[in-house]
Amino acid sequence: MKIKKILVSQPKPESEKSPYYDLAKKYGVTIDFRPFIKVEPISSVEFRQQKINISDYSAVTFTSRTGIDHFFRMCKELRITVTDDLKYFCISESVAFYLQKYIQFRKRKVFYGTSGKLPELVSVMSKHETENFLIVLSDTHNEEIINLLTSNNVKFDVGVMYRTVSNDFTNKEEFNYDMLLFFSPQGVASLMKNFPNFQQGEIQIGCFGTTTAQAVRDAGLRLDLSVPTPECSSMALALNEFIKENHKAARK
Repeated sequence: MKIKKILVSQPKPESEKSPYYDLAKKYGVTIDFRPFIKVEPISSVEFRQQKINISDYSAVTFTSRTGIDHFFRMCKELRITVTDDLKYFCISESVAFYLQKYIQFRKRKVFYGTSGKLPELVSVMSKHETENFLIVLSDTHNEEIINLLTSNNVKFDVGVMYRTVSNDFTNKEEFNYDMLLFFSPQGVASLMKNFPNFQQGEIQIGCFGTTTAQAVRDAGLRLDLSVPTPECSSMALALNEFIKENHKAARK
């Protein structure tokens, strides 16, 4: 079956220069953006129940921009002044630069990994053994970072400041796609929640990340595209090759 319509389970790109738009034009396919999950804030009342005092920590760690937004939101709600000597550890350079929305970046101590992967982030953190880290995560966080921090004897606590929930479809929304792309296990769970009688058939399914790939398999679905690979580090690059091969096969 020739792929003509693809659903990307992420928010619509803000920039018109997104590689997804280039792919749509190049192959004449329709690409829709529709998140299967959404983020909701944890209230300050709920956060207090975690018995965490943000002021007790000398460093804070972020694995996403969402974590940054909710950390500063929570500080504002709790009327906590973020001190100038607080250290920031981020999973990637792009996440680190997002801090400029809230702090004077050049005047703060900001550390980040270059690969965007958790093992490198934990390696950077472990070099600061005197720090007391607060890790900002969602309620459905990946346990990998917890295991890595524990095995490296890093002193830390997890602060859950937001939750990830299913972004339900309405009866008016069409769901007639040739390919679905997922980026988190929660997205796969949302698919099964919204469409409990979902039959994959010829629908192609792609995903990013090993945990998402496992979620696809656990749901009893066929995984047709798994990213990253040694050849393709991003979903857009992998999708380009996948569509090219699909269209080539459809012409035979």
